[in-house]
Amino acid sequence: MLDHETPYATLREVSAAEVRAEIRAGRYRRHTAGLAPGKLQCNLAIVPEEVALDFMRFCQRNPKPCPVVGVGDTGDPILRTLGSNIDIRTDVPQYRVYRQGNLAAEVSDIKDLWRDDLVTVALGCSFTFENALIEAGIPVRHIDEDKTVPMYSSSLELTPAGPFGGTMVITMRPIHKSRVSDAVRISAAFPQAHGAPVAIGDPGEVGIADLNQPDWGEPVEVRDDEVPVFWACGVTPQNVLLQAQLPLCITHKPGCMLIADAGERADTNVLSRYPTQDKTN
Repeated sequence: MLDHETPYATLREVSAAEVRAEIRAGRYRRHTAGLAPGKLQCNLAIVPEEVALDFMRFCQRNPKPCPVVGVGDTGDPILRTLGSNIDIRTDVPQYRVYRQGNLAAEVSDIKDLWRDDLVTVALGCSFTFENALIEAGIPVRHIDEDKTVPMYSSSLELTPAGPFGGTMVITMRPIHKSRVSDAVRISAAFPQAHGAPVAIGDPGEVGIADLNQPDWGEPVEVRDDEVPVFWACGVTPQNVLLQAQLPLCITHKPGCMLIADAGERADTNVLSRYPTQDKTN
């Protein structure tokens, strides 16, 4: 328990650098959905250099769940291409440490774990396109309810590389039936944030037995006038790294992302087709 925790509502009103400062100071350890609109949010995979190339090959072969947006230098914890003074050891709300495929610890910084052979790979996150959905008048329920997006192991197979392979993790957002096509077009404009959905409708078709029992995150209601829409998720590489049983790898806790100073990159040709006539549902 923190002595003083900065409220989520307060952080929704400040810059990416200010959010990171609160995280670095130990005053915020929760999810980052809805924070720093317009800025890129990143999933993390920190691996030994000896497997980093295979891991990046895996990401290149599976760009929907693993869109690479930044790679650190070996042994350097500063992610220079994503912003000013981003220290990967302290600037994420919660980290998970895996050893030999098992969760060994969940920690609020990794300063004591950092080594000269570690490489940080930053991956795009669906939190990025959620801001565009909201701007278009499409509610995002887990943000409205201050929850972590529900995430599920799916039956969708990945293309392997080296020791890395498995199935995709996906997120779900309920979308009003009248806005599903809009949500597809808008998210497709953000290929670095998983792009368009991988499935729409029946969860059984992608191996999900019960939407009320996510593998990570928190369940949200799907109402009678809504459709469950599924996107690729950046927790996918966590599963893949776990199955590879590396001696050490470090990731973010699901929902607790790195927020970069870099802005979201969008396909403006797709964004020009934003819906404008109906923002009431």
